[in-house]
Amino acid sequence: MEKWIGVVGGVGPFAGIDLLGKIAAQTAVSLDQDHLTVLNWSQPGTIVDRTEFLLGQVAENPAFALAEQVVQLAKMGASVVGIPCNTAHAPRIFNPLRAELAAAHCDVQLLHMIEEVGRFLQEQLPGAKQIGVLSTTGTYRARVYVDVLEPLGFTAVLPPLTLQTEKIHPAIYDPVYGLKACGLATDQAQENLRLGLDHLKAAGAEAVILGCTELPLAFAEATAVGLPLIDPTLILARALIREANPAKLKPL
Repeated sequence: MEKWIGVVGGVGPFAGIDLLGKIAAQTAVSLDQDHLTVLNWSQPGTIVDRTEFLLGQVAENPAFALAEQVVQLAKMGASVVGIPCNTAHAPRIFNPLRAELAAAHCDVQLLHMIEEVGRFLQEQLPGAKQIGVLSTTGTYRARVYVDVLEPLGFTAVLPPLTLQTEKIHPAIYDPVYGLKACGLATDQAQENLRLGLDHLKAAGAEAVILGCTELPLAFAEATAVGLPLIDPTLILARALIREANPAKLKPL
């Protein structure tokens, strides 16, 4: 029986919209009616910023608001749920989120986007060992990708902290030119991210994970500076289809 997909779409809203588009694009269909049922719950105002929590700038753990929205999606009929926010998968957020769902007796299948990226790398890029990561500073400091990739035999290559905080994070968060504010890559954001990519390539990265779900909005191509770009939003979209109805998942 085909499952309904739930999306916690407000973290952030542009990333949620991007995930919805990729779910549709990766579903094998002939007619409108062939598409999967997807429920998008976008209520960003109730979820505090994940990076601000991880950096100690706010005390409220966003896990509880995230759990409320997952429960709401389950009540609406969703059986498999994805959260298009890399930083939300930091253990300090994702573990309490899972505990809240268990306490609420919510048995929805909540996918772990970072683990899905690790699975993708094992299946599609097994020969690559040095994997660059561009992300928010919250994901960076919480070792979200490092702690998933290293047990799988990959080495995470990160920008130096100064480049991370002065260029990469602002490309996402700056209120004037950042991806979250604009929903697209301004010239300044593109320049900042190119500096990050150049550094990762020079440091030996063989591929680069776009480890914030706004980052794919900045790249129209699947490669940059000669390196494959790994899109976690696309991987999550395909994983949601796989769990909802594997017969409808387009081949890579």
